Amino acid sequence: MTKEEKAKYIDELVVELTAANVFYLADTAELTVEVVNSLRRRCFQSDIRMRVVKNTLLEKAMDRVTGRDFGDLRSTLAGATSIMFSEVANAPAKLIHEFRKKNDKPLLKGAYIDQAVFIGDNQLDALVALKSREELIGEIIGLLQSPAKNVVSGLTGAGAKIAGILKTLEERA
Repeated sequence: MTKEEKAKYIDELVVELTAANVFYLADTAELTVEVVNSLRRRCFQSDIRMRVVKNTLLEKAMDRVTGRDFGDLRSTLAGATSIMFSEVANAPAKLIHEFRKKNDKPLLKGAYIDQAVFIGDNQLDALVALKSREELIGEIIGLLQSPAKNVVSGLTGAGAKIAGILKTLEERA
């Protein structure tokens, strides 16, 4: 790779890292071409962009991104590294978890999710359990609607009882 190609590559990574609120670093070393192609296909189907990166160039790109603290992610940059970009915070974690049912890798090196940094493969289960933005909004709406439904059902139930009592009293008279 020439100096110009490296500079262009770093510039592209800086743009991607700046735009992404979610990315995962994974170890895909020793995977066969067939397995990597299968992983890429699953990434594409799940709307996850995956690319293999050179560690030193990724580290330089991280240094150039302003306004973001990547914490200890730099310490994970050893060996073969693939970066996965996604709009949904737990989508890459779910994909890796599912993919590892049949394969030993990819291993999670680290993840950056909305300014939170996760390091190590032992964080995979916690990342799988993260709820997406849409799931959280749905839960909040459900929680907000619950008290209103209780009040409405209480009022309609009480109103029906009062109407029934009045009708009974009317019939007796």
